[in-house]
Amino acid sequence: MSVFTTVETSDLIPFLQRYSLGQLLELKGISAGVTNTNYFVTTTHGKYVLTLFETLRADELPFYVNLMVHLAQHGIAVAAPIANLQHQYIDELNGKPTLLVPCLPGAVIEHPNAEQCAQVGEMLAQMHLAAASYTAHMPNPRGPAWWSEIATTMYPHMSEADAAQLHFEVQLQSEHQHDSLPKGVIHADLFRDNALMNGEHVGGFIDFYYACNDVLLYDLAITLNDWCVLENGDIDAERARAMLSAYQSVRTLSSDEIAAWPILLRAAALRFWVSRLLDFYQPAAGEMTFAKDPSHFQRVISLHAQRQDFWL
Repeated sequence: MSVFTTVETSDLIPFLQRYSLGQLLELKGISAGVTNTNYFVTTTHGKYVLTLFETLRADELPFYVNLMVHLAQHGIAVAAPIANLQHQYIDELNGKPTLLVPCLPGAVIEHPNAEQCAQVGEMLAQMHLAAASYTAHMPNPRGPAWWSEIATTMYPHMSEADAAQLHFEVQLQSEHQHDSLPKGVIHADLFRDNALMNGEHVGGFIDFYYACNDVLLYDLAITLNDWCVLENGDIDAERARAMLSAYQSVRTLSSDEIAAWPILLRAAALRFWVSRLLDFYQPAAGEMTFAKDPSHFQRVISLHAQRQDFWL
């Protein structure tokens, strides 16, 4: 979430007339994140998030939008999209496809405790089960083929040692196939800033615009790598065990999944090491954008490579 396309009050007032949301009271840009433009919109009826899509076209959005509707209908804590007066979820503002969703209860938690990690793990498992009946399909656009291609463009920017480590990890992942593992719709980006905690409970999962069909365990690895990480890139064992136990209280991992867990933890870290390298060395232009430190996930991978206990 960030601001690449500027929206003024004069732009938003006529846009809101296409909805039943009352009169505009406040418009405020959201600075966190790196992909789409986001604003908080407060009206006389409530508070909402307006998203303008910077890379996805309107015809590419139904998978994500209908997924959010599907999950909300199945009791998963997500922000169901708001339809305009023509009963369309996807609209347009300042030349960009847009979506409006209500603000969910809670806030982003920078330092989650074990119970909050458990609640996220449990809700993630419930989401995986609820999404099993979602019939649309989206291949993972940032899977192994993507990170292999992007890595080759990053090597010239990196030190010899860092480039060698990245090349090793890409090669390692190419030697592992996970075709036998359970697959389905995954969030693929469930970091702390993409979930709201309402006390100890999940207020809602947000930002589904990397959602796709892939290995369910990979989604759990992505989530654990962020929610349970320490500042030095290591993983807090108490939080990790809490998340994994809560997830398995809903969906028990198979023996094949348990065997694949160490390599998928590294795959999940590799995906975000590569994307952060791309954002760092080839940043998109924006009004309030920032690039996150790529070396963070390099440290996460290094520590996973040394790890003996994987909390299962």
